[in-house]
Amino acid sequence: MRFQLLGPLSITDGHDVVVLPPAKPTSLLAALLVRPGEVVPTDRLRQAVWGEEQPATAKAALQSCVLRLRRLFAKYDIEEQAVVAVAGGYRLPADTDTLDLLHFRQLVSRAAGAGESELPLLRTALGLWRGPLLANVPSELLHRDEVPRLVEERLRVLERVCEIQLARGQCREVLVDLWEATRTHPEHEGLAAQLMRALYRAGRQIEALAEYRRIKAHLRDELGVDPGTELQSLELAILRGDEPRGPAPEATSLAPVPHAASPAGGATADDPATWQGRIAAAGSGPPGGGLPPPGPARPPGPRLPHVPGFTGRTRETADLVSHLEGGGRGDGRADAAPVIAVISGGPGMGKTALALHAAQLVADRYPAGGVLLPLTGPDGAPRPADEAAAELRSLLPSGACPGSGLVILDDVVHPDQVRGLLDVTGCGAVVVTSRMKLAALVATHGPAVLQLGALSPRESHALLTTVLGHERVAAEATAARTLTEMCGHVPLALRIVAARLLTRPKLRLADCAAWLRRDLPARLALPDDPRMSVPLALDGALDRLPAPLTDAHLRLARLGGRITAPDAAAALHVPETHAEELLERLLDTGLLDEEQPGTLHMNALFRAHALHRAARSGVIPPQAAVATARHALPSGAG
Repeated sequence: MRFQLLGPLSITDGHDVVVLPPAKPTSLLAALLVRPGEVVPTDRLRQAVWGEEQPATAKAALQSCVLRLRRLFAKYDIEEQAVVAVAGGYRLPADTDTLDLLHFRQLVSRAAGAGESELPLLRTALGLWRGPLLANVPSELLHRDEVPRLVEERLRVLERVCEIQLARGQCREVLVDLWEATRTHPEHEGLAAQLMRALYRAGRQIEALAEYRRIKAHLRDELGVDPGTELQSLELAILRGDEPRGPAPEATSLAPVPHAASPAGGATADDPATWQGRIAAAGSGPPGGGLPPPGPARPPGPRLPHVPGFTGRTRETADLVSHLEGGGRGDGRADAAPVIAVISGGPGMGKTALALHAAQLVADRYPAGGVLLPLTGPDGAPRPADEAAAELRSLLPSGACPGSGLVILDDVVHPDQVRGLLDVTGCGAVVVTSRMKLAALVATHGPAVLQLGALSPRESHALLTTVLGHERVAAEATAARTLTEMCGHVPLALRIVAARLLTRPKLRLADCAAWLRRDLPARLALPDDPRMSVPLALDGALDRLPAPLTDAHLRLARLGGRITAPDAAAALHVPETHAEELLERLLDTGLLDEEQPGTLHMNALFRAHALHRAARSGVIPPQAAVATARHALPSGAG
């Protein structure tokens, strides 16, 4: 008997096939088979079978489910494939004779370096796939974490098969596979590039260009990104009538796919370490989405992280890009002053994301590349000046023309950190991000100044739509509006909510809002990445402040969203002049916004967090904090 995992989960004796019913034992079997021979932890198995709604006696329920699976094996005379209980979990032994997934991987491994036999071996491997993967397995976790990983294994083999055929001139023969694959996976750029090359070499230039327009429109509409460099170069080559080049050799190699699935989720607005992919640069670049005309050959400079699906901040982006376009190119003068811009705002407002996004839009003006240099350590303390200067020198390309690079000094704490590095950079532009307004730097160097507050309701809605898709958001318009209000229109919070919903496609937006409401803002965090956490970001911001300033912030949260100096003086029991000084300092940290002269505003999400922290620390009695927190939530969220 043999398990068939590459399609609906089934059991076969080589003649008859039994497709298993969509039941809990089927989910358990699938969870064991996707990790053949490995010990799968009991927690993982329970999540695969029951999701988040686990029974009260989860341990006993899992044991019962294992017993039902063993009875199923007995029914089909496959007791030799025993589910083995081991410390911490269960495992299911399997080999290439008993599991099609292992047979598939064996064929792919044999094909590597097999010369003329490579193509038939890979074709045989692809023939093991029999339709939608795990279509009869009712496990959200497996469809979220495991199915994409397995599908990627198949697509890599398919790409390799098509690349071999294209290299042999079999352009027409490969079209059927590529038409089907690009329609099943409309966002897959590698397959789209192969289809474009096959069409062009088959004499169908117009259809090749139409394929580029299709994937460009799909990527922009669904993900808010533009096609990558390979596709743009390919379109340009086809327009010029040049011979389209294939991908680099490593692009179609069949190196093993990482075993663990990557965590899904949107990037934080202020954490470049999590950003992967490309930015959306709608309306930028040459007509038709092609690459700019090639300039003189230069050694490639360092590349900045990309920001996927950047949304909103239209005016700020335009202002920053306009300012940065005044520098760059390089005139050979080492003493030329760089253009400087300062982006300030509270935690989670997307300062680094905006800096990176704008840097990508002006990248052609800075051929020496860009450098992102964090100026605080993990504990929030400023980095030593000598250490930061040494790292910056090591990151900048040697021999670059002065003024031809761009540096982002991230999370600056004090103006002196910037002044000490301006002479080191020798670059055409320096973008500074900081939670402080850095008025002293503004006074001495006159940079462009951008202050980021919360997104507008329209921008918040657009961010959710970019990540989740128009159909899902439009189906629950009221719930979507409630979610954006609960997030205080803070980009970090919105990204976290969108990531949670993206990884749970069956979760209703209204149910997500109800779940968050029960413990806001503590639930605005992703368990697999501590950096994606509103409470940690806000706690970190408060921990940087002197104790009296933190205490003032927590006490001011009891006031309404609008705060005046007289109100603050009464709440803090200090003279009004002292209250004005405290408010000014909190305004400088980004924890308060200036609504109008004399009236400040505390973001609803920041206020909810402050009330919870005040209750924990005893600054405010817990009962009073809870009562006030209910009123701090926006309409419809409490």
